[in-house]
Amino acid sequence: MPTSQLSVYFFLQVATIIVACQLFGRLAQKLGQPQVVGEMIAGVALGPSLFGLLAPELQRALFPKETLGMLYVAGQLGVGMYMFLVGTEFRSDHFRSRFRSAVSVSAAGIVVPFVLAFALIPWLHTVPGLFSERAKPLEASLFLGAAIAITAFPMLARIIHERGLSGSSLGTLALTAGAVDDAAAWCILAIVLASFGGTWDSAYAAIGGGIAYALFMVFIGSRLLRGLGRHVRPDAPLSASMLALVLVLFALSGFAMDAIGIHAVFGGFLLGAVLPRGALTQKLREQLQPFVVVFLLPMFFTYSGLNTRLGVLFEPGILLAAVAIIAASFGGKGIACWAAARLTGENNRDALAIGSLMNARGLMELIIINIGLQAGVIEPGLFSILVLMAIVTTLMATPLFNWAMRRRVPAVAKREHPAAKAQGL
Repeated sequence: MPTSQLSVYFFLQVATIIVACQLFGRLAQKLGQPQVVGEMIAGVALGPSLFGLLAPELQRALFPKETLGMLYVAGQLGVGMYMFLVGTEFRSDHFRSRFRSAVSVSAAGIVVPFVLAFALIPWLHTVPGLFSERAKPLEASLFLGAAIAITAFPMLARIIHERGLSGSSLGTLALTAGAVDDAAAWCILAIVLASFGGTWDSAYAAIGGGIAYALFMVFIGSRLLRGLGRHVRPDAPLSASMLALVLVLFALSGFAMDAIGIHAVFGGFLLGAVLPRGALTQKLREQLQPFVVVFLLPMFFTYSGLNTRLGVLFEPGILLAAVAIIAASFGGKGIACWAAARLTGENNRDALAIGSLMNARGLMELIIINIGLQAGVIEPGLFSILVLMAIVTTLMATPLFNWAMRRRVPAVAKREHPAAKAQGL
């Protein structure tokens, strides 16, 4: 396809994607779900699972294979910048305040998924269409464990904030456990990606480089960037030069992580996490988040949907594997985190709320499985199973949380939330 025609397809694809994501997103909101759930479903609907099933020729005409590279790059930019924005909201005080209490919950949300993954892999590794022939049992076990252990941390944080629980003991416990689980899952994923090259030499280089880069950003980069906040006025938008500087740093950080064999999203998140808090991060979110969420991120959802073929789930071997993996995902996160919370002394209602939040996978799951698919660790069958798992667990999170908290939220909001307390509510 000539280069001049790519832009013709790109603009038509973008228009279709934005309209579909907005429609599905608003429908999800009317049903009491976060908009991102509807956008995830919209991405799947635009792929072969629905649009391609109802109008296969039209779907192929709108999304020809030659144009998917554009969507991939735009989607990676979108998810990288989204993780950068998530990093700007990262709060280290969540780790310090309830770290000890969250250890058992986060440990259960990490250990149990990996135990289940290692138990399932001897069978799943023999099922065609799940793992690449190059994926060794250890790599397959670690990848599946990370995919089950991941938590939709951004959505978890948003639900807690919207319910006025950010300063509560429950909110702090859930945020701390979710952050620890996601950090562990990303570290395991980095090990899988590094080792999948064929030799552990590249794995050691990637892991060592990733650790060195993270330490540099935390202990040195944060100090070097500290002065940026002094050049930002709280009552004015970011200057063009400041925005350009941050975007250059974002691109270089993403390049560094890609170059050592991990992934650009790590670089984006690390940069966001070490930027000085205050006006700078607030203005970055105000100026970048609408464009990233409305324009760029839907292309990532759609690219994921174009690789999702839910029809393969009706194959007997794949269907049985899907049931086992989805059951393991519920047991490994929701039930395990609920049980751990109960064992640490939390009441049953709070434990159920924690389990429902920790069980959601959301966008974080899509990021992991897209990385696995592009790296050649997994095949479309497992990719489709994990997309379905991400949607189901995310759909269940809000209703389960609301059910668990139906009597507790008003009392907690009045008793513990600083804004409510200040207003005498």
